[in-house]
Amino acid sequence: MTLAHQVVITVLVFALLLARVELSTCHVLKGSVTCLDCNRLYDLSDIKVLVKCSQVKKLAMATTEEDGTFTTKLPTDTPTASSSLNCLTKILGGPSQLYTSGTNMVSNVVNVPDSNSYTISTPLKFYTSCPKDAKCRAHNAEIGSSKTVDLPLPREWGLAPTSYYVPFIPIIGIP
Repeated sequence: MTLAHQVVITVLVFALLLARVELSTCHVLKGSVTCLDCNRLYDLSDIKVLVKCSQVKKLAMATTEEDGTFTTKLPTDTPTASSSLNCLTKILGGPSQLYTSGTNMVSNVVNVPDSNSYTISTPLKFYTSCPKDAKCRAHNAEIGSSKTVDLPLPREWGLAPTSYYVPFIPIIGIP
């Protein structure tokens, strides 16, 4: 019985040690988003925020909590990041359509003094409906429909629908 107790105690001590490990060498970004036309009980969860640092190929993605806050690790290519990080955050979107201006959707990342964490210099702001003084329209409204044309062919021919191969017309025998 004492061997079993020692094993259980060893496993519990090991689990407690692992639970106490924190992110000490990485740079953590903490920020928030703000809705400009919402009531104070509006759920700000599931809004995607992108983080991009200069001279780093990786991107970081964060998802907001119910109160609009988000936390993510800053992207780095090396295990030890340089002390001069030049990073930007940007609102990508949410579960519903968001409206924002170019100045409100991007923010610089700044270092919190006497800390290993970072925050955003200006709040990321958005609207849930188009502001009255703005002209809101789809970016690609001039692009036409992607509807395909399917010509009827006899079933006994055993061919695939014509929409699979009609847009491609091979040119054979160019003089």
